[in-house]
Amino acid sequence: MYIDTHAHLNYKDRYGDIPALLRTIADAGVEKVISIGWDLPSSALAAAMAERARMLYFAAGVHPSDIGGMRDGDLERIAELLAAPKGVAVGEIGLDYHYEGSDPAAQQRAFAAQLELASALGLPVCIHSRDAAEDTLRLLKDNRAKLHAGGVMHCFSGSAETALEYLRLGLYISFAGPVTFKNARRQQEAAKAVPDDRLLAETDSPYLAPEPLRGTQNTPANVPLVYEQLARLRGQDEETLAAQSRANAHALFYKLKNEG
Repeated sequence: MYIDTHAHLNYKDRYGDIPALLRTIADAGVEKVISIGWDLPSSALAAAMAERARMLYFAAGVHPSDIGGMRDGDLERIAELLAAPKGVAVGEIGLDYHYEGSDPAAQQRAFAAQLELASALGLPVCIHSRDAAEDTLRLLKDNRAKLHAGGVMHCFSGSAETALEYLRLGLYISFAGPVTFKNARRQQEAAKAVPDDRLLAETDSPYLAPEPLRGTQNTPANVPLVYEQLARLRGQDEETLAAQSRANAHALFYKLKNEG
């Protein structure tokens, strides 16, 4: 019934018994999970896990906070990984100015290079933006032609007005655990504003567990709580919303239709 469009199950030794976890996820009604890379090793691990587990798919890319570890040939290797049937997107890519010492110019170059890669591969992008909304939007507008396969603003935390700017670029908007938080009025207003056919849900596991599990380690088994909150905010039936979100995920990540 549910799809978790963004999780990080590719953390070594973070989740313990992975087969047992996958059974728990399936028991929660989650049929598919996209495990997202943040550098070349994590992308390769996500690809290997997807090859072994029917419910797992993967994205490969370099997170803005990890571009310092990029080496010549990494993007070519990422392209090779994404040739696999279950490689659904280039990601997690974008901009993150939150931490002291971040290099905006270098991040923007890496972001643009990976948008180019996604365009060449005909794959969508999973976009991370933290404390960099203005530059993220500007760079995406400047590279709009490279977004022909689409993309998603993951774990969206901006305003409804900002969401509309991304929607005009043809992007999807995905919400995670924070949309369930009591003080998350901005995200909640944005969740109400996104059209039915552009809405996605995720956990961003192991981070950002939804209420009432906030503060615990998150897993894709918790994504129904995100769907429940989205349905409540939008005044929709949860089953109908989940079905629409599933159709949206299949439309954007077209390789989700490949069965492992």
